[in-house]
Amino acid sequence: MSLIQTLLGTVLFAVLAPVVGCLLAGADRIVSARMQGRVGPPLLQPYYDVRKLLGKEDVSVSGVDGLYMTCALVFTAFSGGFFFSGGNLLMSAFLITMAALFFIIAAYSSRSPFAEIGAGRESLQVMAYEPMVILMAVAFYLATGTFQVAGVFDLRHPIVCTTWLAFIGFLFILTIKLRKSPFDLSSSHHAHQELVKGVTTEMSGRTLAKVEVMHWCETVLFLGWTGMFFVWGGPATLIVGVVFALLAWFLEILIDNNFARVKWQAMLKSAWIVALVCGGVNIAVLMLL
Repeated sequence: MSLIQTLLGTVLFAVLAPVVGCLLAGADRIVSARMQGRVGPPLLQPYYDVRKLLGKEDVSVSGVDGLYMTCALVFTAFSGGFFFSGGNLLMSAFLITMAALFFIIAAYSSRSPFAEIGAGRESLQVMAYEPMVILMAVAFYLATGTFQVAGVFDLRHPIVCTTWLAFIGFLFILTIKLRKSPFDLSSSHHAHQELVKGVTTEMSGRTLAKVEVMHWCETVLFLGWTGMFFVWGGPATLIVGVVFALLAWFLEILIDNNFARVKWQAMLKSAWIVALVCGGVNIAVLMLL
């Protein structure tokens, strides 16, 4: 994997991922509205919201949260670049975790009690899903013999055939990573919940726009991880991966609209149990094969 190829993948991801992520966010709102018996906003409503935020004054309390969010966006772009250019999956996972840490620091920098509560909960979410992400990457390595994502094209069958337990575990923590109910502890798009926008309480203008764009890019990256389990043999099977990624996306919306938020203790305990059972058992079986 050459440096030029990685940089090219990063640039393409930075350009295309916000577009795809914006459309997915708009479709998410429409599907959620239909599930609730409403019409919902137009497909491009997320774009209109971000465009409006970019035109507003940034009234930052700390003055540095915008810089931290820029760093988070950069790490997200590099994470997507590594993955979609066929690079190192483990490096992609580490980079997206760095983006999450900068997001947390941005919230803590405001010194707002509401933002600090949200940042604390965001930290707990990272602690909950990170073990399963690492175990997923290890299972990928044991199934393909490499951490290079492009290695799936050399396989005779999709890796989900041998890593289906790890895939189930990943689907579980995907709800946390996409900040969907019942695990949307740090912030929520559901107005009836008690914290609402805790982690972004003191963010506004361009800084809040960066948060939304980062979430769009994260959605594309995580759905890419999902589709990776169903790709094999050659680029033609990418269509299969896209189909299963969209099915997982729809499942997450369904879960989001049918489950109430749980306490952080339940999230942490359940995520670690799933990681131990699904990830641990799958890795143990792969090592014995």
